[in-house]
Amino acid sequence: MKKLTHINENGSAEMVDIGDKEVTRRRAVATGLIQMKPDTMTQIYEGDIAKGDTIGIARIAGIQADKNCSQLIPLCHPLSLSKIVVEFKVVSESCLRITAECMVTARTGVEMEAMTAVSVAALTIYDMCKSVDRSMTIGQIQLIAKQGGNSGSWERVEPK
Repeated sequence: MKKLTHINENGSAEMVDIGDKEVTRRRAVATGLIQMKPDTMTQIYEGDIAKGDTIGIARIAGIQADKNCSQLIPLCHPLSLSKIVVEFKVVSESCLRITAECMVTARTGVEMEAMTAVSVAALTIYDMCKSVDRSMTIGQIQLIAKQGGNSGSWERVEPK
């Protein structure tokens, strides 16, 4: 049976000691989707949402969340990130894909930071647009790729 890394010999939760791990360049990419009414998407991109620049504010929210991941996710190590990119792509008239790429040179990876950035960016879009569309749904938040560290590289392979 594999030893749980965040549980000590007394069964209590604890932060993993990464002090002996090698410092390497690490990268993670995550994505998520937010579904909405087509009219909501139109209003976002025409600048008609009353709260302002929805995409710009969601981008900043994702970056802020990324930088504060260790304050949101228990036992997550604080990281000094070297790069954060949050992008938005219209997938259909009613679906927006959010992608976050995070980079760090550290002893631990940035997967949680990338997924946190996507999650908070999506929640920000919901918050900014809820007055026109309470039916929006957020989902499919997932790691797409990671590089660096002891486990090396990994990339999601979608079934064909």
